[in-house]
Amino acid sequence: MTCSACRFPVHTQFASSGLVGPIVEDGVDPATDPAWAESGAESPAEYARWAGHLCGMTCLRMALGAGAPSLFALRDGALGYGAYTEDGQGEIRGLIYAPFAAYAREVHGMDATVHRRLSLEEILGLLDGGRTVMASVHYGIRYPGRPAPGRGGHLVLLTSRTADGAGVHFHNPSGTTARTRAAELVLSDFERFFAGRGVSLPAIG
Repeated sequence: MTCSACRFPVHTQFASSGLVGPIVEDGVDPATDPAWAESGAESPAEYARWAGHLCGMTCLRMALGAGAPSLFALRDGALGYGAYTEDGQGEIRGLIYAPFAAYAREVHGMDATVHRRLSLEEILGLLDGGRTVMASVHYGIRYPGRPAPGRGGHLVLLTSRTADGAGVHFHNPSGTTARTRAAELVLSDFERFFAGRGVSLPAIG
């Protein structure tokens, strides 16, 4: 699917977009996703273990546009650069920004820049300058009418300002509906979920 407000494809971190809600909110086992193989995973078990951690790779896949590698091919590349790690108990950690940016630059030719502190004004400047921004937000951003449970822990891809300039368009890898997958929010609402950091990328689309 392509966002009506911009030229970027809309992808979810789970292969079946209609199952995102049941998986992230109702506890449905991702291994039961009938489209799991489309992710590039080697097995339903690998898919179920990793897909929930791949919001950043989904953002990269959207930023790369048409012809982008599969989700798990991107995961494999990022793993090789240390953008994800696994501890002795097998717990997955990441996305780690610096090695991810190196991977995006060296493998995909993208001028990726890490922003450890990022203001709303700086985001708008990056968007106006033709870049996209992988922004750290709380996954509760899919329910902007509710109080924000926190800030950070999930990545969305900011693609442009809204037409009135008062908000941002973004694609959410864990959006549970079409409207929350290709979403827009006024800046004051976005800020409630935003952790003040991210990675900017060129707008290839």
